[in-house]
Amino acid sequence: MTASPALSALQTAFPTEQIALPGSETFDARIKSYLSLLQCEITPSAIFLPKSKDEIASFLKIVQEHGETFAIRGGGQQPLPGCSNIEGGITLDLAGITGVDLNDKNDVVSIGAGERWGAVYSKLHEKGLSVTGARSGNNGVGGLALSGGLSFFSSREGLVCDNVVNYQVVLASGQVVDANEKENADLFKALRGGGNNFGVVTRFDMRTFKQGPFWGGAVFYFPDQFPAQIDALVGELSRPDASEETHIMISLFFAAQMGQVMGLNQVYYTQEVQNPPHIQPFVAMQPQMDQLNSMRMTTVKAAAEEQAAMAMTGVRCAYVNTTVKADSATLEAAAKVFSEALEKVKGFEGIVFSFTLQPYPLSLLEKTSRFGGNILNLSPEHGPLVSILILMYWKNASDDEVILTQSREVLAAIDQDAQTRGTAVPYKYLNYAFSFQDPINSYGEENKKAMLEVSKKYDPNGLFQKGAVGGFKLSV
Repeated sequence: MTASPALSALQTAFPTEQIALPGSETFDARIKSYLSLLQCEITPSAIFLPKSKDEIASFLKIVQEHGETFAIRGGGQQPLPGCSNIEGGITLDLAGITGVDLNDKNDVVSIGAGERWGAVYSKLHEKGLSVTGARSGNNGVGGLALSGGLSFFSSREGLVCDNVVNYQVVLASGQVVDANEKENADLFKALRGGGNNFGVVTRFDMRTFKQGPFWGGAVFYFPDQFPAQIDALVGELSRPDASEETHIMISLFFAAQMGQVMGLNQVYYTQEVQNPPHIQPFVAMQPQMDQLNSMRMTTVKAAAEEQAAMAMTGVRCAYVNTTVKADSATLEAAAKVFSEALEKVKGFEGIVFSFTLQPYPLSLLEKTSRFGGNILNLSPEHGPLVSILILMYWKNASDDEVILTQSREVLAAIDQDAQTRGTAVPYKYLNYAFSFQDPINSYGEENKKAMLEVSKKYDPNGLFQKGAVGGFKLSV
């Protein structure tokens, strides 16, 4: 097959080992390393592996000169087809943009866009420090820090994006700029939730904090106890003295391998306190499936490794999500909708179908304005919120349509019910969204307008709207 003009130009400008072509060992390894087969099944004409911000600037010049489309890949853990891979175009793979470097005061860590959170935690652990990053150590830094992001520490420290103090960005022009509260402040705010719409971020500077061991892990139980867990979650979020040290996720799921519906709570108390009273409603229910439980004193690194081990690889995977106010009736109705849909898909080979509630407590929402703001349209005025995530794994492409249709219908029913109850919230988390969703518009008209203005200012020719075609674009 004849190389495109852009690919030919890359091959002239860069060493062979930095341009992986279909059929090569490097190409196959990078494609197989995506989380979801929905991404693995996409075949770019080449994968470009830059080693520096200057090489990224050169790449952007080449693709613009030749009108080539491209994708930007960090960790490749978002399952949305085409968000970080591209059919026939060139995938810009940031795996070689690495580094985890503390400043002299140890209060800011600079992280290369190709790093994964596990490596970040390992480096900071040596200094008794941590950072507000992904709960799974295998997740890439870039996608999370550009979309919002929840962490073990979010109740205390805020969203992941709100803990970025500076983004180093390669613009469409090839210029490398810093974006922070003082320099390019409009771009800084837009990057806090705006995804890949403004440039290629090559480095994330994030505030650190002292962190020792903490208590946490997983508790498995029987599904008839799930309504009580919803009430406990809403009760905890509604308490005026709710702890800022807790991070709680409660799930109802079916796994074909186990052949039954189960409840799962993932519960963390981020201080060195064994069995703290704040989390007892989420760990003390009986009966439990004790042989599966993992509550113990742990570290950020170990907890992130446990989360990573729960993720399946080499299978088809998709996420969809919505957000509602913390209301028991709304969440119990949502769980019922999920359970009804489960009956329609539980017979599919390799199916895992899960319903997970993740809280946005007031303490988290209050950190946004304190740390300079973001573009997500989340405010303490909304009251405590709960994210509803539907996660699906399955084996066969022939089941795609039914499973994805069910997920869409589940969300539509949940959103309609929440509207009726007055508990609906527009916000959709970008990293958990699927192609039929529109997280950018969920940020609100004012924020959308601001993002469009930032795009016109820093990317006047629309390279990251028309060239980097994957993900969620401002033009939708």
